[in-house]
Amino acid sequence: MGQLYISLFLFENNMPDNRNSTVLISIVSPDQLGLIAAVTGVMFDIGVNLADTSFAILGQGCEFSCVAELPDGVSQRAVQSEIQGLPCMKEADILVMPFRFQAEKTQAAKITHIIDVAGGDQPGLIARLSEVFNDYDANVVLMNSTKQENKDTKGEGQYLTCFSVSIPEQRAEGCLAAIYNTASQLQLSCVHRSL
Repeated sequence: MGQLYISLFLFENNMPDNRNSTVLISIVSPDQLGLIAAVTGVMFDIGVNLADTSFAILGQGCEFSCVAELPDGVSQRAVQSEIQGLPCMKEADILVMPFRFQAEKTQAAKITHIIDVAGGDQPGLIARLSEVFNDYDANVVLMNSTKQENKDTKGEGQYLTCFSVSIPEQRAEGCLAAIYNTASQLQLSCVHRSL
């Protein structure tokens, strides 16, 4: 009976549940040491090939996400089951689903500039800067915003927002000038570097 149960479990968890072998794996979990090593280790063990991958700490939680290629004979359910079986995943929300977009990036995903904006809390900051990027046909490829505690600001903290963007060459000068102008209006510092 035990052998039959194991066979049925393996059959059920490896049945093809999607013809597309490209999946999105998303994990939201309490932040903890060793999480990336554990998750990527189990994926390597079952033959999952990682493509675009990101990790971020969000408050006391974290988010790991990736686009991945599944090998023949390994289903989405099997991948989710293997990840859920890790001790560090006891409180995690895990989602493995078909990735319905092309995995290859377009030219608009090539980062041309990295822009850091820092200062006090400014409601609407991300919206205003994003509008400037849109006005200049610039594509935000990555964005990260974090609050940093600062003894000199009486507990208010400072915010650092980093944009990695793709700006068309012919519009770069105007876009950067507009970003610096917007940051100045909001009494924020702004620095950038070109790649």
